[in-house]
Amino acid sequence: MSSRSHLTTRAARAGAHSPPGEALPLVPALHQATVHGYPDLASLHRVLDGEQHGHAYYRFGHYNGQVLEQAVADLEGADGAVASASGMAAISSTVLALAEAGDHVVADRNAYGGTRSLLGVDLPRLGITTTLVDAADLAEVGRAVTPRTRLVLVEALTNPTVRVPDLPALAELAHNSGARLVVDATFVTPALLRPLEHGADLVWHSVPKYLGGHSAAMGGVVAGDAGLVDRIRQSVVHLGATLGPFDAWMALLGLKTLGLRMRAHSRGATEVAGFLALHPAVTRVHHPSRPDHPQAGTAARLYPDGTGGMLSFELAGGRRAVDDLIARLGHAIPLSPSLADVATTLVHPATTTHRSLPVDELEALGVTGGLIRLSVGIEEPSDLIGELTTALAGN
Repeated sequence: MSSRSHLTTRAARAGAHSPPGEALPLVPALHQATVHGYPDLASLHRVLDGEQHGHAYYRFGHYNGQVLEQAVADLEGADGAVASASGMAAISSTVLALAEAGDHVVADRNAYGGTRSLLGVDLPRLGITTTLVDAADLAEVGRAVTPRTRLVLVEALTNPTVRVPDLPALAELAHNSGARLVVDATFVTPALLRPLEHGADLVWHSVPKYLGGHSAAMGGVVAGDAGLVDRIRQSVVHLGATLGPFDAWMALLGLKTLGLRMRAHSRGATEVAGFLALHPAVTRVHHPSRPDHPQAGTAARLYPDGTGGMLSFELAGGRRAVDDLIARLGHAIPLSPSLADVATTLVHPATTTHRSLPVDELEALGVTGGLIRLSVGIEEPSDLIGELTTALAGN
């Protein structure tokens, strides 16, 4: 470009062709661009037809999303992965890609509220029916499966009572019925469990949780068989649910410390659960490390390296005790309607994550007025126990 060009022209084209030099940055570059330029139509057509690697328009995929997808696929031991704008975009795209009118889905009744809304509100309008079950009860799952069942949707660890489905047994049951097992592994990540190694067909994550790790990067990701992933990718593209480059870039930065963080989360949750189990203000603790947990044996078999930072506990004083505890903890352990940050947070499921469910359903799920879900961070466990000791003193 000539220096004699008009300033407006030079400003519009500034920095478009600056080579990076010989040294490569340790952090992947952020390509915050929605479109790419090509020298001729033949080059563009080769990319659009899948004959040559490249990117054209952001909705069809981009560099930073591809880097994140490759990283997650590698960690999960998957043939491929596809990223999306949110965790709900990931599971919605998956179901819409693999089920159609007249098909049937079996899903864990303990599933995340957003997943329950998709299954109970949106899919029926498309002619896709769902039967809710306790995924930890194989007999109940088996009774729910029909010849039209296409998907069995479960969570590796359920929210908020941290139940532990037997994934290998569920995979066998699903496959014997001609269905596919899809696992939400948001609570555990590939650092603690790789569902594909236990027979699952697909695994998906909400990126803002443990994968990103810092409550900053938005997104979702699905990993598994390349053919299935390609079908889900088409669904993501058609729905306009593509993950943005900046979120993909941030998620990859968080992913680099995943193993270290998950070890710290697991250690902290186990120690805090042990403390709470002995506290007189607490009537019950839900954590797979506890001997009274209904799936303690399954957890020990599937999770030798720990079960992450999630636990829940019930206060003897009910809802009033919950309000008092939240007030006493203040900014030390804040109330937050999400989870898996490096800092510990808590939430009241009955009035937040599960607020749309009727009272009788909440009771059936064990979501009482006195139940608190605790997302244990990477802090020193003794500090957390000290803060909880002080806050529980008045209960």
